[in-house]
Amino acid sequence: MASEHTALIAPLTSAGRADEVSLRIAEAIKLGLLVDGERLPPESEFAQQFGVSPVTLREAIATLRERGLVETRRGRTGGTFVIRQSDPDEAPDMARLMRTSATALRDLADEHCAVAGFAARLAAERATASGLRRIQSLVEQLSRATRRGEYIKADSRFHIEVAIATRSERLTHREVALQTETAGMLWGSYLRDTQIEVVHQEHLAIAEAIAKQDAHAANSVAEQHVRNNLQRLIAGRLALRKADGATS
Repeated sequence: MASEHTALIAPLTSAGRADEVSLRIAEAIKLGLLVDGERLPPESEFAQQFGVSPVTLREAIATLRERGLVETRRGRTGGTFVIRQSDPDEAPDMARLMRTSATALRDLADEHCAVAGFAARLAAERATASGLRRIQSLVEQLSRATRRGEYIKADSRFHIEVAIATRSERLTHREVALQTETAGMLWGSYLRDTQIEVVHQEHLAIAEAIAKQDAHAANSVAEQHVRNNLQRLIAGRLALRKADGATS
């Protein structure tokens, strides 16, 4: 059986290649869906989850080993284990943000508003006591974060836990996919400490609305949070392009 964490990784939507599988697993590690030291599922089971052959999965795992994101141990207690970096390199994410147009960022935010807003609404109606505790603990985790990897993990896991609280597998997978696209671009060095505190306060407002079972307020503050993230992304893109000397 897949672990609770690996089950959150959606299968590929098209014929899978090894580089697509390795990218999906690498993003799951960065978001904290796969935690440091976690053992990956058996090869045949993990390949089936992605909808790829065991050979393709082995190629993907080899790539991840080369990048230092997993290690394979031999013996009875062996297997492939996650090595999560506490401070992942921001360069690939910032390059992606610079390449993404403002129109594309707005389109992404439109989808995220729909998913995150409705997820918060349903979470206010359906969240269990244990689900609320996980959501609130991630608000606190973001306030204690000091490194880029910690910010990404606390932020993305917060939104994913809100989606999990809806008990909707489809919503949860959409939130995971959206976090994969946005979290790395959001948490760049262009983000100031005052902006980070604002993000924390926005998470707190969402968690409080869910705890009060105020579905309308939860929907509203979650949608506004996504709109605010859009403005942060656009401002970050402009700052990066200006520093790079880009004019378009």
